[in-house]
Amino acid sequence: MIPPRKLNGVSDVTPDPEDLKIITLARSSRARVAASEGAAVRDETGRTYTAAAVALPSLRLSALRLAVAMAVSSGAQKLEAAALVSDTDLDPGDLAVVRDLGPNATVFHAAPDGTIRRTLHP
Repeated sequence: MIPPRKLNGVSDVTPDPEDLKIITLARSSRARVAASEGAAVRDETGRTYTAAAVALPSLRLSALRLAVAMAVSSGAQKLEAAALVSDTDLDPGDLAVVRDLGPNATVFHAAPDGTIRRTLHP
């Protein structure tokens, strides 16, 4: 498997309106519960799934893993795109979960203000 190519900066890729939508949804999920992360994924039919990071004493889930799990549990067969909004770096394990269902999915990593920090392509 070829590792994803990392692109830096907004100028490398201009997100289309559907990509901007999942970034906005990820920001909203994060803000709604004051979580450390918010994420959204889009499946092959255009449906979106959003999540915020969960941090309970007995359960810890990143926002991106939870959003992918919600997509899978709803019957999604493939991911087209994913967005993570956080102050921290993208966890390689989170990217692996996205690649399980979306080997060709574009992954947007955005700051809490919506500024795209990184865009990853397969």
